[in-house]
Formats: sequence, C-alpha cells, structure tokens
Amino acid sequence: MNKIEEARKFLESIGMPERQQADIACYTLLALAQIKKSDDWNMATNEWFRIHDIIQFTNSHYDMTYAENSRETFRKQALHHFRRAAVIEDNGKPTNSPNYRYRLTPETLTLIKSFKSELWENNFNDFSLVHEKLINVYASKKKREKMPVNINNIELTFSPGKHNELQKAIIEEFAPRFAGGSECLYVGDTIKKDLVKNETVLKKLGFEITQHDKMPDVVLYCKDKNWIYFIEAVTSVGPMDPKRIEEIKLMTQNVTAGKIFVTAFWDFKTYKKFVDSLAWDTEVWLAEMPEHMIHMNGDRFMGPRN
Repeated sequence: MNKIEEARKFLESIGMPERQQADIACYTLLALAQIKKSDDWNMATNEWFRIHDIIQFTNSHYDMTYAENSRETFRKQALHHFRRAAVIEDNGKPTNSPNYRYRLTPETLTLIKSFKSELWENNFNDFSLVHEKLINVYASKKKREKMPVNINNIELTFSPGKHNELQKAIIEEFAPRFAGGSECLYVGDTIKKDLVKNETVLKKLGFEITQHDKMPDVVLYCKDKNWIYFIEAVTSVGPMDPKRIEEIKLMTQNVTAGKIFVTAFWDFKTYKKFVDSLAWDTEVWLAEMPEHMIHMNGDRFMGPRN
C-alpha cells in the first residue's frame, strides 16, 4: 500500500466522508504531516503551512503538477472539511493574508504518528472518545477569535485582523461622533466580502453596482442630512487618492446625496505614510485620536476660533 492509499485509510478510519478521501485530500494530509513517500508515519510534524506550501510539497514529493490557481480547490475540497472535523486548525489570520496558515491539531498529530504501529489501536480509541468534543472545542476557539460588532443594532462578527479591527473602530467610534444617526449600507469582511450590503437603499440612492465595482470599505448614509460617507480603512493600501475618488464618483454618478470621502488610519504614523497621496477636499480620521478629524483643504474651515 503506497502513501496515498495509507492516507486514504487514515481519513476513512477517522470518519471523513468519501469525498474527503479523494487524492487531493490525501495529498493535503501528507503535506501537512510532511510525510514523503519513504517516510514512516511516526516522522509526522504539525508545523504551520500555507496552501502554497502544501501545493509545493505535493508537486515536489509526489510528482504532481498542481498549479498555483488550484489553491481554492485544496481549500474547498480538503482544508475546509478538515477544519470543521478538528483534524486541522488555522492561525486565525484573515484568509487573504499572506500569513494565513494551517496545521494538524495536536490530537491529530498524536494519532497520525501512531498510524500502522502497535500504539494505533489505543490512540485511535482515545481519539474517538473525544473527537466530537474536539470538534466543539475548535469551533468555539474559532468563534472566540471573531470580533463582535454592532451594525444597525444587529450583533455581527468580524473575522480577526487589523483591517477588520479598524473597520470596527469606524463603525463604533467614528460613526457616532461624525455621522450620528447614520445607517451602515455596506461593510465588507476579509472572509465574507459583503457582510452588510443594503442593495435596496443603495439602488434607491442611485448607485449602479456591478460585480466589477470595488465598494469602499464602509458606506454610511445619514438620512436627515442626505449625506453619504465613503470610508476606506487603510492599514497598508487604498487611501482616498484622486484615482479612487474618480472610481467612486463613476460608480455613484446618479447619486444626488452629498458625498463625503474619508480615509481612516489607525494612527498618525500610518497617516504620514500616505499624506502626499490623499486627495484634496477629503477627510482623515485616526482611530488613536477618535475625537478629531483632519480636513485636506483648510479654506473650508478657515477663520478665528472663539
């Protein structure tokens, strides 16, 4: 029996469905355990790996030719199901982060290292007794990693990550101070792209949304003033520069409500990196100084302060 068939036998023994015993699932398991064709199972490890690393290991050690664009296939056909079954865990980073990684859970590692050995039966019995509990433990761990956020008086959660932390600050700190009484019409999430998307109101206001349009990170609407706030949450890229303003104006050319363009940063240090690219007549908000705003053209507010 070769390593692929042995991996398939392992997956079958722990109760993975037949579709998750396919070759791609076997290669994923072998890559995460770092088991090559001639390795014994007791050599397994559980280091953190990207999907890119899994593909490279499979191609290098099992003579396959998976392309980089097959990452989503590995995720959907193997990793997603392994995660739900508590066979693996991820490191809690946003899925689009270059630092997002997976590894075998410690419990799976202990079991897999004993595969085809005299310790297997006892370890398998122990694993089987607690496996359902492990599924709940890892599911709860994933849930705890999410950030609760109240949007339009509805309790939702953001995936973990600096970008979503800044979006949470925009909704909970910026909006009450500078967009009081506003409704959130749109906010994305690093995992669920359209966490909130009120297409009914957006279209009523005149938005022309296509699947190719990139919405601002947060869109707020103040009905009393008939103002729309377009807000970009910037941790590394994407401020309200002239090009971005034109993109949004094109998307909203039929919108008659007043348009306010805001770039949100975590701190003054990040703001300084982008200050020379920000468009005039836009606003800047810093989460570390939530009571204040910076306006990128002083003449609007020029005058003595009493």
